[in-house]
Amino acid sequence: MRYFIQFSYFGKAYHGWQNQPNAITVQEMLEKALSTLLRQKVEVVGAGRTDTGVHAKEMFAHFNFDLIDDLEELVYRLNALLPEDIAVQQIYNMIPEAHARFDALERTYEYWVVQEKNPFYTDAAHLVKYPLDIEVMNRAASQLLEHTDFECFSKSNTDVKTYLCDVRQAIWEEKEDKLVFTITADRFLRNMVRAVVGTLLDVGMGKMVPDEIHTIIASKDRSKAGVSVPAKGLYLTKVLYPKEIFDEQK
Repeated sequence: MRYFIQFSYFGKAYHGWQNQPNAITVQEMLEKALSTLLRQKVEVVGAGRTDTGVHAKEMFAHFNFDLIDDLEELVYRLNALLPEDIAVQQIYNMIPEAHARFDALERTYEYWVVQEKNPFYTDAAHLVKYPLDIEVMNRAASQLLEHTDFECFSKSNTDVKTYLCDVRQAIWEEKEDKLVFTITADRFLRNMVRAVVGTLLDVGMGKMVPDEIHTIIASKDRSKAGVSVPAKGLYLTKVLYPKEIFDEQK
């Protein structure tokens, strides 16, 4: 049977989501816990891969197992076994062909920026001491919705077959004691959000004007965009799936 597991993690201690031969990853920790409790080797497929140090407020992965009688009990036991920086929220019964990565309709990320030194955000947000013009940053961010090819924001030497993404939301907002950039798209390229944020911060600091976003995107040249901001401020916050792939009868 096919199951989806919904979980979250604080990424500081991990070298990203995906299994690596000589580094601890979130996928490795989750597979070990599931395999221990279900008493057979369990492999999980994630909704995507997050880089080293990136966090996830909402992440999904799928796995196969014959039959699990009590999903709530398994969630409880997983949380007891997993480290404090990984938490499981729920496990769902799915239709057999449901796929955590390929069935995702869209993904949403947040990037957190603070403008004053704050010990509680040392590992959770990026400190920018220079004044930022949020209105101008939002003017630049809105231009992302007018384009589909984001090669200029992609990690160099990547193996992707297409740089096309459908960006549906991109906005900066002041929330309590931090500045939050929210971006939603059907898919994201490696390093894309961190490169976008770095470029928009350049706009906010007056290093470039908003209309330069069009020129940078048209260039398809990573060197024309801003530097990538640190991973610690990045959060995967939502993964949306069609309701039809959830098997609610079980």
